[in-house]
Amino acid sequence: MSLARRVLLGSNPNGSPRRYRLLAPPLLFLISFAAYALGVFSVSGGVVFLAFDAAALGILVTAGLAYRGAGMALAWATVYGALLGSNADHYLLGLPGRPLGERVAALVEVDGLVFVGVEALALGTIAWIAGAVARRAVDELRDRRRDASAE
Repeated sequence: MSLARRVLLGSNPNGSPRRYRLLAPPLLFLISFAAYALGVFSVSGGVVFLAFDAAALGILVTAGLAYRGAGMALAWATVYGALLGSNADHYLLGLPGRPLGERVAALVEVDGLVFVGVEALALGTIAWIAGAVARRAVDELRDRRRDASAE
């Protein structure tokens, strides 16, 4: 497998099924949406460019997935799902005086989806790098311990 493909799609050395990893983006969308709707996550007010709680959730899960060998494509999609959940709460539940069709149209506007996509690319890349570096560091420590115990 080429390096570019392995980075983008991930590696699977321990045999864990990749299909379960694909549940992360929609699951984070639902968790983020529900957390904002129930008041577990909150928006501090004013103009919000980045939903902090959703971003933190996406980053933590993405770093964990990267540690387990997931690729950058899944990292981006996972952060995107979490951030889109906060947008869904804002547009679908936060604008009660508008008709449902108008709220859905505001949620799926291209400029908003692209803006969240850019945030997801940046945050997902950072989280993926952190998870991959942590994985490499842990693997290196395990190799050193194994070598030291073999001597």
